[in-house]
Amino acid sequence: MLIPENTYEQNLAFQAGNNGRDWLTQLQRGIEKEGLRVDDAGNFAMTPHPRALGSALTNPWLTTDFSESLLEFITPVFTTINATLAYLKDTHALFYKRVTGENIWAGSMPCFLPDDDRIPVAQYGTSNRARMKTIYRIGLGHRYGRAMQTIAGVHYNFSMPEQYWQAAFDEARTSNKTSHEEIQDFISQRYLDLIRNFRRNYWLLIYLLGAAPCFNKSFVRGREHQMDRLGDEDLYLPYATSLRMGDLGYQSSAQKSLFICYNELDTYIQTLREAIHKPYKPYESIGVKKNGQYRQLNTSLLQIENEFYSPIRPKRVTKRGQTPLRALREHGVEYVEVRCIDVNPLTILGIDAESMRFLDTFLLYCLIKESPHCQEEEFRRNAENQSRIVNRGRDPAIRIYCGKNELLMRDCATDLLTDMQPIAGQFDQAHQTSAYSDSLRQQLAKVEDDSLTPSAKILRTLIDNNQSLLAFTRKQTLAFAKEFKSHQIKEATERKMLADVEV
Repeated sequence: MLIPENTYEQNLAFQAGNNGRDWLTQLQRGIEKEGLRVDDAGNFAMTPHPRALGSALTNPWLTTDFSESLLEFITPVFTTINATLAYLKDTHALFYKRVTGENIWAGSMPCFLPDDDRIPVAQYGTSNRARMKTIYRIGLGHRYGRAMQTIAGVHYNFSMPEQYWQAAFDEARTSNKTSHEEIQDFISQRYLDLIRNFRRNYWLLIYLLGAAPCFNKSFVRGREHQMDRLGDEDLYLPYATSLRMGDLGYQSSAQKSLFICYNELDTYIQTLREAIHKPYKPYESIGVKKNGQYRQLNTSLLQIENEFYSPIRPKRVTKRGQTPLRALREHGVEYVEVRCIDVNPLTILGIDAESMRFLDTFLLYCLIKESPHCQEEEFRRNAENQSRIVNRGRDPAIRIYCGKNELLMRDCATDLLTDMQPIAGQFDQAHQTSAYSDSLRQQLAKVEDDSLTPSAKILRTLIDNNQSLLAFTRKQTLAFAKEFKSHQIKEATERKMLADVEV
């Protein structure tokens, strides 16, 4: 039997009462932010992961992503935006305190890259777990090239507090609007509701927060492309927003045939597991081993579930030896991870409080807005919207799919942002501020005037100053480094970050 869900208006009313103010001050968020190590001249750092930062395998706050040179800065879960950003700043300051002669590249798109086979893959040690992590990355290099894996991004982790879920579950049971007997099953279903709405609307995040409209030509060395030249060193598209999220960026053409279903947790796990076991001939030609050396974990379309490129993932903290899918199957969804946010080189941490307030508003909107089940046709339309906004998002004439109809992007964006205003108002009431509504107004201004978007600001700076992307990003990198070096970290925070480091 199909259980009718609450309307958006009913959910807003539910939040307005029932201690909603307390819930909205207890949202849980965390950030994972990547950044390439470079020297003072802005050159790719070929050095191993600094020992002074501890083990990349076991340090939960400072680790590596694909490359030995690609750092990942991770915050714990916080209930305030300021605390999240403060910890993220501390992790960056710690890097500068313990590592000399290197800096953290300030943008998503990489510095001038060495030849692909010279980009070092992250090393984690000799244990089985460590070797598996490295072999997986070696496989990514063979499948997609190593250059693609040097792109940096910001991952935004978001969850609602337990009090909210208990009240929402009780209300749904009372009004016969859930068939779930267990609260965790209800929570998982609601997070999947959020994810479906997110996938319908994340093109808006790419337009508003995209900060990668160009890249250095070394990034596509030896690859075909249809980019325009920007000066002597860079390639771009005039209306691009986030080339990181495009076909030349952190994407996989091999995965375009996949339809991962987010309607139920069981169908999500099943369709993703099928991809992990699906043979793929081009990867079979790579082979698993050559001359006794592993080249990839297996020859399936996905080596593991994390290889699936998605702008958002349902997540559960895993236990030792537990795969992400097993954790979801056994314990349900705990939070969502947003993966489509560029590192903004105009801000010192790559993300700022205004963007986080908007992300919280956007994600709560996706949670409480009506969320019909998604079929494959809509899945493909969502992907087409992403492509259009990535490549031509600032074109005043760009049209996208709003439902089944193609409409002007600006009209769709204005309607969406206007629909979010009651949520921003509730956040403002809960925090006794106007900052959330102010952030929403800033996003509306970007829709009305695309020159206010990060992508437009970056291009305008390069063109007006006859400056290359590398020169611009190096300048930002060094300016941020100076501030990080002067930042004082609390002794207790430093001890926590370096608990596993032998001093």
